[in-house]
Amino acid sequence: MPLQALRTVTKSQNGVGAFILQCKRMEFHYCDWAGSSRGMNAFLKSHLQAFAKANPQVEITVSPRPGRHPVVRGLYMNGREKAVCVRNMEPSEIVQKATLLRNANGERLRRVTKPVKSVNESVRGVWDPFHGSQHRV
Repeated sequence: MPLQALRTVTKSQNGVGAFILQCKRMEFHYCDWAGSSRGMNAFLKSHLQAFAKANPQVEITVSPRPGRHPVVRGLYMNGREKAVCVRNMEPSEIVQKATLLRNANGERLRRVTKPVKSVNESVRGVWDPFHGSQHRV
């Protein structure tokens, strides 16, 4: 009778474990006619294929919106969406905005009150190199 190991799935704690990108879909809306979409049209022709190849885990949709300003919209796993208007932007700036949306988690921006967020709060606080005995510089 062969020995078999038990399969256990570790519970991730404090961000340790498998990373799952929170952005599940990105939508690029543009207008063929309007001048404010000039940068978006250039982005779609030259940079979009490389961006999609670099991010295979994100579904990318391109759709025209006649008579409207160009928009990049990110849809996230928590059900929220973030939209960025990219009118009159250069293609390199649109790549930066698309990367920003891809890296976001969909949560609202909040003021950070504590520098460390943890499940298990430390009794002693955050370590600092100047703790302990007196150091002379």
